[in-house]
Amino acid sequence: MERLLKMRIATFLAMLVPWVAVAAPPVHLDRNGERWATATLRKMSLEEKIGQMIMPWARIEFMNVRDPEYLQLREEMRKYHVGGFGVTVFVEGASLLKSEPLEAAELTNSLQRDSKYPLLFAADFERGLSMRMKGTTAFPAAMAFGAAGDANLAREFGSITAEEARAIGIQWNWFPVADVNSNPANPIINTRSFSEDPVQVGQLVAAYIEGARSEGMLTTAKHFPGHGDTDTDSHLTLARVNASMDRLDQVELVPFRAAIAAGVDSVMLAHITAPALESDPDKPASISYNVVTGLLKQKLGFKGLVITDALDMGALTRVFSGSPSQVSGSEAVAAIEAGNDMVIIPGDLGGAYAGLLEAVKQGRITPQRVDASVLKILRAKASVGLDRSRYVDMAKVGEVIAKPENLAIAQQIADRSVTLLEDENRLVPLVAKSASDGVVAIVFTDNASLSDGVRVFARQLRQRSPGATILYVDEANSSFIAPQVMAAVTSAKTVIAVAESVPVARRASATQAGGSVSLDVDSAQLLAEIVKAASAKAVVVAFGNPYVGSQLSGVGTYLCIYSNTTTSSIALAKALFGEIPIHGRSPVTIPGIAERGAGLDR
Repeated sequence: MERLLKMRIATFLAMLVPWVAVAAPPVHLDRNGERWATATLRKMSLEEKIGQMIMPWARIEFMNVRDPEYLQLREEMRKYHVGGFGVTVFVEGASLLKSEPLEAAELTNSLQRDSKYPLLFAADFERGLSMRMKGTTAFPAAMAFGAAGDANLAREFGSITAEEARAIGIQWNWFPVADVNSNPANPIINTRSFSEDPVQVGQLVAAYIEGARSEGMLTTAKHFPGHGDTDTDSHLTLARVNASMDRLDQVELVPFRAAIAAGVDSVMLAHITAPALESDPDKPASISYNVVTGLLKQKLGFKGLVITDALDMGALTRVFSGSPSQVSGSEAVAAIEAGNDMVIIPGDLGGAYAGLLEAVKQGRITPQRVDASVLKILRAKASVGLDRSRYVDMAKVGEVIAKPENLAIAQQIADRSVTLLEDENRLVPLVAKSASDGVVAIVFTDNASLSDGVRVFARQLRQRSPGATILYVDEANSSFIAPQVMAAVTSAKTVIAVAESVPVARRASATQAGGSVSLDVDSAQLLAEIVKAASAKAVVVAFGNPYVGSQLSGVGTYLCIYSNTTTSSIALAKALFGEIPIHGRSPVTIPGIAERGAGLDR
């Protein structure tokens, strides 16, 4: 009843909004859009131009137009002339508090209505809208596409994500990840990368871009010049890529060249140091003229929008000193001087705005330099039709989001990505055990509150094995639940050990065995004890990070699904019980387990 009421209200509100766009055509800048961009630039004051070059967060939740949160967003637009927002949701601990598509559409429409110029909305939809929205199409992580090995699936991924995002008023995705994950110790890229093979990454990146742009979505290749061969989370501190120029040219830069050739709309600069490109250790790539202008713009010939990664990340804030306002101002000025067109997510919006404005007045940044960047931004807006219509039809949201055929495609991708790397005792599939009481599942969870993927897997397992025992292990209980777990393992006929571990920004803990994508020390020790005691009857599942098996010895059966999304959970249950064939191939080398390209067929 409540959802029906929301839909009726949304429909009524949509009728009040003029110039509603029904469907998004492909990304394209026509003559009318070019004229609009040029004419709009001429009308703008310096202050308005500076505002176009900064993109802060807008967090989605239902907001009355007189709510203090909404009034703050409106004040930011008025005071700082903001030209767009990055759209996200609130965070509670390690959990994203996902919102509803209708709430997102309502927020983007309301902000568009209150803005002098059309707003550009962007988001981090790396796994589609389901990363931050309920009830949307849930895709697995990028590495699952590498395991499936089909560029057409990446193209579908791009087009479906674009269609759903445009339906709620978001025109720009900060994706695809063009990083080559060649370092198993990487704590923040990991499954966000398609593969460790630069050619395969480039093919999947290009396919995604093609699909997304065909449905009117601006795309972003990140994190230039490549964040894959690092062992540090740049959200926390400065990461370093020690590769030579030859190695960068042959590995890290390959997918970015493919992205540029495919027509990618923007490139995001990483807050990492690369001594082969920039000798100053206190000058990350994002604020290095040598990297931004010398390499990306001049050598690679990229003409599109150049943007920074979030300015509030620890890797960049540590470079500057002063108050939060001063730090944000210094970051923004350094980024624009290096050649970026836009800075995103400043720690202090006012500081970034004031810093850029003062830099122009002092002559550090020329008015012509500002005009060149703002014209790019306005052209990007026109290329997705914002010069003609800035609103979405809320009555159409229910027709576009989570179409049954799109849900089926997302599930097909997850199904095809399942990879069996070891199976010495031929445990998979678990034939004729669905009615048995002898199945014990030990789920090592990333979060004590349990992710959607963990909950769905538990339901799927119980549908197939009603008598199964399921025990959950997390960082808080791993030390004292161990005796109960080992007792259950000893008496079990079959053990399913599921290790959930996915990249989480800014997560650091002294109890983690190897970075944010590893189990905590106690959990890792307990998993090792399970393998030692029950290897012949245990299926170890990498529920996300495929490298987690490298910490174990004697694994008899090892299964990777590269993601903890709901579709991946369903694929895991179907694969375990022989309901789908298994043909996935590992897109990365897993030390001690398998080389890239390995995989058993079932």
